[in-house]
Amino acid sequence: MTAPRDDIPRAYAFLLLPGFSPLSLSCALDCLSLANHHPSGRRFYSWRLISEDGAPVTAYNNISIAADTGLTELARNETLIVCAGENAGRGSTRAVLNWLRRETRKGMDYGALSSGTYTLALAGLIGGKRVTTHWEYRTALAEMLPDVIMEDTLYSVDGRVFTCAGSAASMDLMLYRVQEDYGGDIATWVADQLVYALPRPQTHGQRMSLLSRPEVRNAKLLLAMQIMENNLEEPLRPDDIANAVGLSTRQLERLFARYLSSSPKRFYLHLRLEKGRNLLRQTDLTVTDVSVACGFQSLSHFSKCYRAAFGNPPGREASDGKVLWSADAREER
Repeated sequence: MTAPRDDIPRAYAFLLLPGFSPLSLSCALDCLSLANHHPSGRRFYSWRLISEDGAPVTAYNNISIAADTGLTELARNETLIVCAGENAGRGSTRAVLNWLRRETRKGMDYGALSSGTYTLALAGLIGGKRVTTHWEYRTALAEMLPDVIMEDTLYSVDGRVFTCAGSAASMDLMLYRVQEDYGGDIATWVADQLVYALPRPQTHGQRMSLLSRPEVRNAKLLLAMQIMENNLEEPLRPDDIANAVGLSTRQLERLFARYLSSSPKRFYLHLRLEKGRNLLRQTDLTVTDVSVACGFQSLSHFSKCYRAAFGNPPGREASDGKVLWSADAREER
């Protein structure tokens, strides 16, 4: 694709899906808007807001945002961003997905804020790519989208595809893009206007994970917890975890008792059950599929542990939960 001339503003098109995050959109737009207020007087960026039918779009907090146009034809030098939030599947209609496929074939950069990653996946546009999404959706989407590489970072860039956790992380992503477009001086000036003194790098984690808990100060315990987090579908034996961190099983048990008032086995089980509850509440995966995804070889054992932990059977959780991500969505569209 021919690079845009330096004196022509770089153009963005934001596709708004129902339930999108207005904070994600605002953080992204403010970076572009403030760049245009640079003392140089130059207009660095232009943008337009798009909805499926050209009508205003209601965000998850019931704020309605007017669109500039419907699913119009984009220019090759525009950058396309899908803005979504709660239940992106609802807004990922056949018309939207077909439009995304058609427009991205022009060779433009394209990406997503928050759960817009799911919409790009439904359109078949991020297979094999390194992507990210909001941490609340990450576990579910990792199960639903086995052909993408889901990262637990603020934003991911893989070739011409970029994705972002949304919310304030949209600002980190767009500051990165401003720097790539016009250099560090412009990006720093924009960050200063945002009173954002330390933009976070691409590799920064999204939230205070188990590894950042202030009550945990032992490096070997932190490593053991990380190993557990990374091996929920195929759980490791306690002695294997102990060996991996250079401790005996007894020493590892003492660390968990001292810092977490728990045993390694009980702590590990809780992580797996939390993953299960997340999947049951957000997806239409069967209870059997969820039990396998959480490393249980027996459905009855999973059900028994789940009831003991949360007070109700997993089947009730699945039937009562709001399905955000459908395993059949790509086939349906």
